[in-house]
Amino acid sequence: MIEVDSLYFKYPLSKDFILKDVNLKIKLGEIVGIMGGNGSGKTTLIKHFNGLLKPTKGSVKVFGKDTREESVAYFSKKVGLVFQNPGHQLFSDTVWNEVAFALKNFGFDEEVTKKRVKWALEFFNLIQYKDVSPLLLSGGEKKRLCLASVLAWDPDFIILDEPTVGQDFLQKEKLREIIKMLATQNKTVIIVSHDVEFIWLLQPRIILISNGMIVRDGDCRKIFSDSKALEECGITKPQLVELYEELFPLIDKPPIDLLEARITILKLFRG
Repeated sequence: MIEVDSLYFKYPLSKDFILKDVNLKIKLGEIVGIMGGNGSGKTTLIKHFNGLLKPTKGSVKVFGKDTREESVAYFSKKVGLVFQNPGHQLFSDTVWNEVAFALKNFGFDEEVTKKRVKWALEFFNLIQYKDVSPLLLSGGEKKRLCLASVLAWDPDFIILDEPTVGQDFLQKEKLREIIKMLATQNKTVIIVSHDVEFIWLLQPRIILISNGMIVRDGDCRKIFSDSKALEECGITKPQLVELYEELFPLIDKPPIDLLEARITILKLFRG
């Protein structure tokens, strides 16, 4: 579990707090979407979950251990973070070595490392680039490599910062299935994203942030029906929620995906 208690944070040379009185608990097996406008504090918050940033006031605990009491390396084995910008994460000379690096650092033996690297690269359709520099990959391929390098060591919490940027429809669908699969394995996936359509399909718990504070925390359907909170956080409604609002009260709930929307509309016409 990740426990955040009365978290305040500001950078050393800053006068203003970026995070203010943040309180939340995230359990194993959850899918959580963290959403808010640019500069709202989303990325600053998730960097506290593995100790990259330390609270100015308050505390952050991972499985009961305060992030100020252990190294970033200690928490990174439990909390894998995939950065929004691959340039902040990729540094090895080859794609293979990029995935293998953390596994070796965490003490996996050579045979296990080889198997995990091979699985990760094949799963993300990157095995053909194993001897290529990560710098030569496309933007979408770099994002997939970052995800592969984190999933390879099997952390309990996986944090994805804007994971759909640069990904086509098929890659988004594969990512959605990966997230659901991880949740069934009692992993927690935390997604920072502006992609409301992608988030709606996942139906996660939603945490809305504005100006460094949590505005709403709860069920996806309820959050996306709260126009006032969404507007405060600079978030638009998914198209299927807008469709529901246009057809209410003819239908009783927003469809989750296009198939459900099609079935619902056909039922209306057949009346």
